Amino acid sequence: MITKTAPPAPAPGVHQPDPAPKPTALFPIPVAEMRERYLALYTGAVNDVLRFHYNMHATSLPADFAPLRETMKMAGLAFTVKGGPDITTEGEFEMRAQMLEDLHPDSVVVWDCTGDTVTSQWGEVMTMAALKLKCRGAIVNGIRDTLAILELGFPVFHKYKANTGMLGRFRMYHYQKAVLMGEVKVQPGDWIFGDVDGVIAIPQNIAYDVLIAAENILHKEEDIRKMVESGMKPTDVVRNGGYF
Repeated sequence: MITKTAPPAPAPGVHQPDPAPKPTALFPIPVAEMRERYLALYTGAVNDVLRFHYNMHATSLPADFAPLRETMKMAGLAFTVKGGPDITTEGEFEMRAQMLEDLHPDSVVVWDCTGDTVTSQWGEVMTMAALKLKCRGAIVNGIRDTLAILELGFPVFHKYKANTGMLGRFRMYHYQKAVLMGEVKVQPGDWIFGDVDGVIAIPQNIAYDVLIAAENILHKEEDIRKMVESGMKPTDVVRNGGYF
């Protein structure tokens, strides 16, 4: 445990500058509104914005992360965790408990599991703790207690199910540092959005602008659907600004 010490008191008569103001918001709109509006999108539209507007081609997490249920969607701020196969156990429970206490509202837990294919890193009790803190989802290699997680309605994107728990097989190394998910570097606070077609990480500084652009795509696609439903030939749809 790291013990924090108080800063030395200022010398008498010496004026201390006011601390730098902290930002009051991450985005131009509340995070709750960001979530609701992202959840009305689909990941394909967001991916198109990142590729064609920002020339970002490595934003999708590995395709084998799948939602427990096809209807599950999640959106929120990345809370990153790094761990890997490890047989040491000293302090493991304590670190895991501290990580859960440090989860913040509207977070999505993003686990870099260093390629583990054996253990479950997420289960029922961790889900319960995360829900209490208004965490919005988890991305993790392995899960267990699947039926309990489903009953709790917590969005989890996973690679496999396993009845083998973490203790003595896998441990956390650190959290809230940058992690590598496939070819995507995820920073704490990046925007995470997932649906049945996969998970995307969006740098925090462009997440709001990406939202606006993706919403515009949805509006345009409504016009395209109307053209197709009217019987317009595909080539004419393209001539009228549509696409397939």
